[in-house]
Amino acid sequence: MSHKTPKMEQLTDEEISELFNNLEEIISDSSSSESDGEELPPNLVVLESLEDEADFTDGGKETKISADGGEVSSSCWRTTCNFTPPGPGVVFDNTKCGVQNPPATPTEVHCFKMFITEALVEELVQETNRHALQLQKETSTASKGKLAKWVPTDIKEMYTFLVTVLLMGMVKKSSLRDYWSTDPMLQTPFFGTLFSQDRFLLLLRCLNFANSAKADVDDPLFVIRRVFTEITSSFRSVFVPYRDLSVDQTMMNWKGRLALRQPIPAKRNRFGVKFFAVRDVLTGYVLDMIIYTGSTTDIHHYARLGISGSVVMTLLAPYLGKGHIVYVDNWHSSPTLFQQLLSRGTGACGAVRADRRGMPAFTNNNMTKGQMEFQENGTQLAVKWCDKREVHVLTTVHASIMAVSQKVDYTTGEKKMMPLCVLEYNKKMGAVDKADIMKSFVKCARKTTKWYKKIFFYMIETAVLNSFIVYRQLAGKGMTSLEFRMNLMRGLLEEYSTPRNPPKGGRPASDSPLRLTARHFLSDIPQTELQGRSTRRACKVCISSKCRAKKRRSTRYMCVACNIALCATPCFEEYHTLKNY
Repeated sequence: MSHKTPKMEQLTDEEISELFNNLEEIISDSSSSESDGEELPPNLVVLESLEDEADFTDGGKETKISADGGEVSSSCWRTTCNFTPPGPGVVFDNTKCGVQNPPATPTEVHCFKMFITEALVEELVQETNRHALQLQKETSTASKGKLAKWVPTDIKEMYTFLVTVLLMGMVKKSSLRDYWSTDPMLQTPFFGTLFSQDRFLLLLRCLNFANSAKADVDDPLFVIRRVFTEITSSFRSVFVPYRDLSVDQTMMNWKGRLALRQPIPAKRNRFGVKFFAVRDVLTGYVLDMIIYTGSTTDIHHYARLGISGSVVMTLLAPYLGKGHIVYVDNWHSSPTLFQQLLSRGTGACGAVRADRRGMPAFTNNNMTKGQMEFQENGTQLAVKWCDKREVHVLTTVHASIMAVSQKVDYTTGEKKMMPLCVLEYNKKMGAVDKADIMKSFVKCARKTTKWYKKIFFYMIETAVLNSFIVYRQLAGKGMTSLEFRMNLMRGLLEEYSTPRNPPKGGRPASDSPLRLTARHFLSDIPQTELQGRSTRRACKVCISSKCRAKKRRSTRYMCVACNIALCATPCFEEYHTLKNY
């Protein structure tokens, strides 16, 4: 069966010329409309792409890498031994770096309140009071329990509540109720002077950050969004970073069921809520954070970069075009991302996966320890170096040279040599890890059934770290983070806490475990101003005896070592000789 091809009409030269002109107009219109792209969130500022191109010759064949951040091809690399990347092309200005608008007389409390302001705490107070009333309405009268005793909180009590939570991060106990235990082996009386157990647990239960009646169903972080945004905004406004930045992932431990929970096997807490953070390398200051929520993560998506590269571009948006150098790990690094950053006046360096799109094919596949290979594409340098295992590093700011490290080779006794980019990457990322370790020693995030409360406590912990860095920058004192925390908590309590009246009644104190073995002496009970010489206390044995009828009998004697009031005879002897008196 034969097919006939339809006969095409002959076009004149004028018609062909007119047809091509129309096609060019259509193509130019579509390209201009597609270049508009999606707008960034209003709090981010993105510089316009540069239109220049970087050219270089590869084996007689001219190859062009678009400086507007186009995708990098793996075929445009070549082996080199003497190459220096052109760098971001912008001279960094460090005259405005550091703390902005510092207080006249910086104290630990002033630095902390630059992030956790009274206005923010007032919002917490209002929302907590509203949520408590809502819980009372939703709970039946028979099951209200402690909720029936709720009285509205205020700013002073909320700051005291935050101090109590921070102090719990330093005084570790297995459960919250242990902080108010009367057992001599667990007793910490100071917590009882701040809150009663019932009041603290009630505040923790009613603590809230947003009205659920106005919830945005499309935002999984709605309940914590407003507080999270205000705190991170203060991070950005208080501090202008120095030249070197880092972008890394951190994990807030969470073992319960949660759609946001992510695994990071390399982290100590392998499961939890993932945060992306940009930091100042010199000080460890956290400049901004993003909570990973899957497809709804609050980032601007770049088609050629994927989510890992889009996170970096979003976090760095306020700092592009200023000559910064950013250090990233192998989850973020890619030649295309580094080209995007380079086109926006930002250098980059980071460990990279060998199979990333755009990476070169290295020729030496059987390296021994100490060997390396450099490849360049005119704007970037890719390094393969073998130490204990093969390491791949990508950089747009470091030359292809070796540098002396502080590590010593124990076989030769000499300091190890490594590529300059590897040495700088280890140094910069190690400084950020040190800041993380400093924060991990005293975590204030308590076990709670609400994930968003734990995120709030995690942000409070980050605010304490940032305030410590700010105070050290302003005061110039060589203070440890532990000393700063202690001074901060003392200062907040002096300003906001009201001494609590001694509790009446309650659970009787447990017996001291040393009452049968230590040395004990009978002493008079110290006199009080009110009772004078008539000062008396109830005898411990008479009121809790198991060998005879219980009765309340006052005595003027006590055992100082046990801090127990006892009758001279026979109670003093029974208490210190009988296990079951």
